Amino acid sequence: MLHKPALPLALVALLAFGGAALAQGTGQQATGQSAQAKAASPHKVVVELFTSQGCASCPPADVLLGELAKDPQVIALSLSVDYWDYIGWKDTLALHGHSLRQKAYAEMRPDRKVYTPQVVVDGQFAAKGSDRAAVHRAVLAARGAAQPKVPLDVERAGDAIEVRIGAAEEPVAAIVWACPVSSSQQVAIGRGENGGRNATYSNVVRGWVRLGSWDGRSLALNVPVAELRRDGVDAVAILVQAGPIDAPGRILGAAMVPLN
Repeated sequence: MLHKPALPLALVALLAFGGAALAQGTGQQATGQSAQAKAASPHKVVVELFTSQGCASCPPADVLLGELAKDPQVIALSLSVDYWDYIGWKDTLALHGHSLRQKAYAEMRPDRKVYTPQVVVDGQFAAKGSDRAAVHRAVLAARGAAQPKVPLDVERAGDAIEVRIGAAEEPVAAIVWACPVSSSQQVAIGRGENGGRNATYSNVVRGWVRLGSWDGRSLALNVPVAELRRDGVDAVAILVQAGPIDAPGRILGAAMVPLN
């Protein structure tokens, strides 16, 4: 379904991610190697699916995202939007910030289209989320794009997630995000276009925590696991993304580690 943004995106100074705090992580020198879980470079492709429980076109895209989530070289994330809530069913996984993020991506493209299901790969390549061929082309395009080498290591160390970013070849302006993720959510949809359907959603993003900014110099950050806990959350995705919040650019690095 096609959605026309009602407001310009210049006003999006902070993302309203479902009331979740955008907490600042703690910068520190890299210390300790007693990791319970660890994810490191090489660069992994990030696939963001903007979906809705109220969209009849979305179930095939949700299935496809679940398949992509099994690829170890892909970080597949489900971002439920709230702009279809008015047509009969309030999406139980939606965050308003996801709607704003999708619109911000659209403002960066010539077509400026916002619809569900829509996929954005590595912050750059958009495709219809239910079109398998188009999604795979976008993934291949991201893999083939000239990528700046961003050394990224993420590990669970005790009660914290530690993030280490190595120095880039040139200065950059990027934001480091921690996204609490629920690897699987089952939802019985009671009304709307998908009323009566029992849907399964993979790698559902349940919040956003801003850890800090990265300028291209080596950086170490950490965030307490307690700040990432949400109902059903069992993993965290770390994204290093160029650009400000209201003009998101290429995802320069990404990793995902379990919390449990």
